[in-house]
Amino acid sequence: MCHCPPKKFNTAGPCVLEKHYMLPVLPRLPEVDDMIESEFYFILHAPRQSGKTTFLNVLTNKINNSGKMYALNCSLAPLRSINDEYNAIMRIVSQLNDAMESSNVEEINQRAYKYNTFNGMTSPNLMVKIMLKQLCLDLDKDLVVFFDEADLLTGPALLTFLAQIRDGYNYRYQPGKNKFPRSLALVGMRDIRDYIASKHPQSIGEHLASPFNIKKKVFTLANFSRDEIEALYRQHTQATGQIFEDKAINNAWSWSEGQPWLVNALADTVIVDELKNDFSVTITGEHIEQAAEIIIKRRDTHIDSLLDRLTEPRVAKVMDAVFAGTKSLVPINSDDRQYCLDLGLVVKEDNGTLRPMNKIYREVMSRVITDQIQFQLNEDISKFKWSNGHKILMTELLTDFQKFWRHDSRSYPFFKSDFAANKFDEATYFFYAFSLFTKNC
Repeated sequence: MCHCPPKKFNTAGPCVLEKHYMLPVLPRLPEVDDMIESEFYFILHAPRQSGKTTFLNVLTNKINNSGKMYALNCSLAPLRSINDEYNAIMRIVSQLNDAMESSNVEEINQRAYKYNTFNGMTSPNLMVKIMLKQLCLDLDKDLVVFFDEADLLTGPALLTFLAQIRDGYNYRYQPGKNKFPRSLALVGMRDIRDYIASKHPQSIGEHLASPFNIKKKVFTLANFSRDEIEALYRQHTQATGQIFEDKAINNAWSWSEGQPWLVNALADTVIVDELKNDFSVTITGEHIEQAAEIIIKRRDTHIDSLLDRLTEPRVAKVMDAVFAGTKSLVPINSDDRQYCLDLGLVVKEDNGTLRPMNKIYREVMSRVITDQIQFQLNEDISKFKWSNGHKILMTELLTDFQKFWRHDSRSYPFFKSDFAANKFDEATYFFYAFSLFTKNC
């Protein structure tokens, strides 16, 4: 057993091998090597905090250490709030320059350009293409470029950026030295096509029949398997001697279904928050259960970002249908379903139905959706009809509500008229009916 300071289960930002417990990254997407060797452009998308940036960092270092070509990893995260096309493109150029300046490859580092090289004279329709072309001409090896969080680009800036990449793509096949990246990837939470289709549906079928039609393939990062969770947790055992019982690992899988951030958060919550870094205590299934409840109630940034999506109309329609357990009265189109799948909010069952991605997401989302009902319930349940004084008797409660639902709920004029007018769907109707039932009983 190592006596050096133990690593941590990371819940903030990319993983660093020297600081964090982490599984081998590159085997999660072995096909990417072939994409780069074959000089293809591709898309990688996965839900928030699934390991995308960690994957890119490791892959970039691997390529640069190979001696065969260079790699540049450029984050477009600062473009989140920039809507103006000119300023957005200028910021992309600035981000490329920053990525070059921070590169540990001297050939790239010493060629960092300042965006004021253009002196404001170059059209935003050309800036990114010119910069990448010039960089490739100056380097003595082929260049691979990764644009992380590319789906944060919006509106005309996104279309202009994609058009420049597509135009530059053809430079690679001109005689002589390579004049554009040999391979390039757009990385984000969802497929670029989905973003454009939702914001600019008229563009699909016009000049952007496929907004990134030079892509070879679209990849996504899968969640951890149960065995991978065990392998990750065993790293902590090897470092500290602290044991995870099989029940603890099973519960971590049951609550997270392998979502990387949740897998790390469950372990970190137990070790740091519950056990106060007392490594002598064996981690049990009950510890993981308690950690899951803490995460649900605490609503960390990861969870809050998830809940923010519930306010989007296209997400709300899908999630209403998911929690109603039936098709919503509001039509759900395939783009909205795929959008929720790409965001990692839901997963598709073998029978074709959708459900929340994991139990933690299900609990968090259902509690938010039913928040109005929870607020109306009296916190003192000692006099509650379906209470034994300290907890709700769910069997009795649901039996009585079933009777109400069958015989009384639709007789209320408010519900009857609004439901018939399709003002809200079955899920919303159900929650309002339950609220009325508990309030009057």
